[in-house]
Amino acid sequence: MPTEIGTKLVSARFGNQDAQTLAGYEKTGGYGTLRKALAMRPDDIINEVKASNLRGRGGAGFSTGTKWGFVPKDAKQVHLVCNADESEPGTCKDRELIYWDPHLLIEGMIISAHALKAVHNYIYIRGEMMREYAVLQKAVDEAYARGYLGKNILGTGLEVQLTVHRGAGAYICGEETALLNSLEGQRGQPRLKPPFPAVKGLFGNPTIVNNVETLMNVPFIIDKGGAWFNGLGMGRSGGTRMVCVSGHVNKPGVFELPMGITFNQIINDVCGGVWKGNKVKAVIPGGVSMPPLDADELDVPCEFDALQTDERIKPVMVRPGQQFDLGGGRALRTMAGSGGIVVMDHTSDIPKYVWRIMKFFAHESCGQCTPCREGTGWLEKVSRRVGDGNGKPDDLELLASIAHGIAGNTICALGDAAAWPMLGFLTKFRPDFEAAIAKATKKGKAA
Repeated sequence: MPTEIGTKLVSARFGNQDAQTLAGYEKTGGYGTLRKALAMRPDDIINEVKASNLRGRGGAGFSTGTKWGFVPKDAKQVHLVCNADESEPGTCKDRELIYWDPHLLIEGMIISAHALKAVHNYIYIRGEMMREYAVLQKAVDEAYARGYLGKNILGTGLEVQLTVHRGAGAYICGEETALLNSLEGQRGQPRLKPPFPAVKGLFGNPTIVNNVETLMNVPFIIDKGGAWFNGLGMGRSGGTRMVCVSGHVNKPGVFELPMGITFNQIINDVCGGVWKGNKVKAVIPGGVSMPPLDADELDVPCEFDALQTDERIKPVMVRPGQQFDLGGGRALRTMAGSGGIVVMDHTSDIPKYVWRIMKFFAHESCGQCTPCREGTGWLEKVSRRVGDGNGKPDDLELLASIAHGIAGNTICALGDAAAWPMLGFLTKFRPDFEAAIAKATKKGKAA
């Protein structure tokens, strides 16, 4: 059966201030699933998560159970790290989840830590989230006082420790290996992979890094079973999906929705349509690092695989006959990403939007990789020139060339995160760029 739009799991307590406290959380059944989970074998928990088809909600959409299975069986010390360093423009779901339901995140982490046999665990939270940090730290303190955290939790002999660590405002620390470096007190720069964190991560130990929303789904999977959770979703994606909609809609906000809901349904049925009666021009489907959809591509579901493989979505092409691939020969279309949906109406100045996106990535590049350090800077400079009305006839080919030089040539995906939207906008909205350059050329001749 398809999931109803009103089905709520991780957002069920939104608006209930009392649920932020331990007593309020327990009143609504909180920590009841933990007792069940602690009586289960770790492998049985992992198998339920695999059966659930829970996929990472931080952007990549990788199978959570499969990721957990990468931890070596003979590992002496394992860590679980929650990535709460939500920083990408257009993405604001995790902060709401933490603020309204901090104990659900803690319960999800304790169950996951038991499954992974992880004792010392961490929540890495974006430093600017002061409101959320205060609520979360209080919840952690309450959990320790009640015996849900610490040594011999609930008399089981199991130990689970949890530390909340505040970041210092670097977007790059949302990349899991840069996050681990930051936790260790090193500079927040990505590591070469392999080895992957599940084999050699924090302090050299096997480490699993999961997103806030991902971990908050775990108690529901253990409570009602992996098959039940999988049944809520579609295809290879179980459960519901948190999205944050901003831009030119009448009712922006953070919503928990079915995996199979289309972007047209989100815009019209959930968000009350486009503001001022305008028409949609472009939609960024999952944070600004994702290539856009145009107005003819909005009947596709927001589910992970649908956005990558739906044949209705045209491959991204920079020039006729030239196709940009995202690994393994798969034509790049777009991705569900972090769930940050940005809607642009028909009055939007696309070249200026793109310049603003490039400015963000140029500023946030850690500078470790030359293609990203230099390339994002040049993407920002050239796109600013085009957006300001001073573009040159060759600028579009230059932007495409720079983006191709970055993509796939960096240690982490930040370079790709700049290149993909650049190529996507150049392809689907090339007339907007050409019009801006033609206007600049005309202005130059008149001068």
